[in-house]
Amino acid sequence: MQKKDDRELASLPWEAAATRCPIRDTFGHLGDKWSLYVLVTLAKNSNHTLRFSELIRAVSGISQRVLTNTLRHLERDGILIRKQYAEIPPRVEYTLSDRGSRMLKHVEGLVSWIQSEWSEIETSRQNYDNDRKDSQPV
Repeated sequence: MQKKDDRELASLPWEAAATRCPIRDTFGHLGDKWSLYVLVTLAKNSNHTLRFSELIRAVSGISQRVLTNTLRHLERDGILIRKQYAEIPPRVEYTLSDRGSRMLKHVEGLVSWIQSEWSEIETSRQNYDNDRKDSQPV
């Protein structure tokens, strides 16, 4: 018998075969390697605002090109706000939008789940890798 939570998830409007599935499309941006890292970095800042140069320093390992593309996707979805000042040298700031703040509230539950399950996830991965290593032809 299916649990209530499973039925609710199954009833969501997943349109995996559709050309444009809003859920898949949004998860595609937010679930990439860098987006949540950038958003959490902004959220941790006292006024939720950082300049590009501050973000590049704070988000360890990200290239300028990847950060630029990540910021564009998040701006396009209204998750963050880009403000450019008419100054020399140019100054651009990125701020977490209200939509971004609301989205991060939902992410907190997923983060809690990951933290509580992480040791079991690691064990599952090790078991999987060991099983595959032992079964591969020499």
